[in-house]
Amino acid sequence: MLASLPASAPARRSPRDWTVDTALFLLAVAYGVATAKSRGAQAPEPGLSWMYVEQIAGALGSALLWLRRRKPVEVAGVLIALSVVFEMVAGAMLVALFSVAVRCLPRTTAIVYAASLLPVVSDVFTRPDTGLSAFHFFVFGTIVQGAAVGWGLFIHHRRQLLERVAAEAGLRAEQAQMRAREEVAREMHDVLGHRLSLLSLHAGALEYRPDAPSEDIARAAGVIRQSAHQALQDLREVLTVLRAPAGELPQPTLADVHRLVAESCTAGMQVRLLKDIPEAVPDLIGRTVYRVVQEALTNVRKHASGATVSVQVTGKAGDQLTVEVSNAATGARHAPPPGAPHGQGLAGLAERVALAGGRLEYGPTGEGGWEIGARLPWP
Repeated sequence: MLASLPASAPARRSPRDWTVDTALFLLAVAYGVATAKSRGAQAPEPGLSWMYVEQIAGALGSALLWLRRRKPVEVAGVLIALSVVFEMVAGAMLVALFSVAVRCLPRTTAIVYAASLLPVVSDVFTRPDTGLSAFHFFVFGTIVQGAAVGWGLFIHHRRQLLERVAAEAGLRAEQAQMRAREEVAREMHDVLGHRLSLLSLHAGALEYRPDAPSEDIARAAGVIRQSAHQALQDLREVLTVLRAPAGELPQPTLADVHRLVAESCTAGMQVRLLKDIPEAVPDLIGRTVYRVVQEALTNVRKHASGATVSVQVTGKAGDQLTVEVSNAATGARHAPPPGAPHGQGLAGLAERVALAGGRLEYGPTGEGGWEIGARLPWP
């Protein structure tokens, strides 16, 4: 079954289309005129009436070229049939073959090209004596028509290549946007989740202890104010990723884990930090450790308020760095189990650890508590 590619050109011809169509139309007319002059010089007087008919056929065949964009296969079929009888249509047939090669599937082009050899075979037996053998005449016609088809196939594949390149470029742009969105989402969850959990902890204390001493209320209100201010500041920094590359944003390091633990202790948590690192770690590893500790402390505040927390960071260069955060059992419910609908923070944390080449593990401990651990390669 003959088929053409889906039409990608606009319904109206562009100035470039008009230029190309006019040029090809004039080439087909020029071929017909040249053939008419050659035949007129060779034909005897009684053959003039047939030459007039052939000229009319050549003019009609050239006029059909204006329909080649909409019906390339149909126009080529009509011109091939006319070329069997009328030699002056051959120029228009070459243009039609070129159009089929440009606009149709290669399989369709091959079928149309094979059909276009019928006029060549017919001319071998009906041509006047021009000094060429039948074999050479057949080879010449095959090469000329093959050149038209080859040129069209070159343009066809070039267009497909450009479309594929444009599609891949669009896909890469979408993937880059998706990665930027995911990075913004992870940063906002890690940073704001930590700050807002501190706010929730102190606000809950004020709600359930309205009779607390004024000094405790003032201290809790001060922490709430400071945490809210810091949350707004962190939000501004995170949102700048929409205007600047993430590498230009201020990023936490392993040294900031002390500040993170101190903030949690100020908020009333019981956190014990053990860090045994003999030398400085790479920025990516230190930043990942910070995010693991931050997410773990946030989950403890949400799901195991009042539990004692242990943070251990150990490792050495050439081996790996290990961070483990565990909390003791409390009467309250623990951190969400893996796969829970509200455990999106752990999923994002696992992605962050994987980007650093490490592995994240989390789950309940044997004593009823909860533990989050990450092992990161340290070259």
